[in-house]
Amino acid sequence: PDLGRRFAERKRCADLECSMLMCRGKAMRDFKGPDCRFVNFKKGEAVYVYYKLIGKSTELWAGSVGSDFGYFPKDLLEINHNYSNEELELPTDETDFVCF
Repeated sequence: PDLGRRFAERKRCADLECSMLMCRGKAMRDFKGPDCRFVNFKKGEAVYVYYKLIGKSTELWAGSVGSDFGYFPKDLLEINHNYSNEELELPTDETDFVCF
């Protein structure tokens, strides 16, 4: 199927609303995303992960840095705390990939 602006068809979350934190990590280097769907961060900043894309784009996770929320490459994060070992597989929604 044509996903259009979607990065993936499915995601893994800790709860049905994808509102619970999955894990926290430390940014291993600076990241500036290509558009407003991405979250920017500096090396050493804390990044909080809410869901992980699976399927077409397994390298992107969604999370927050301060009050900013967006996608980032999972390889840039060193996980230092897991909040949940529960992972539910859910379909992505069109609203997962819009800019706010």
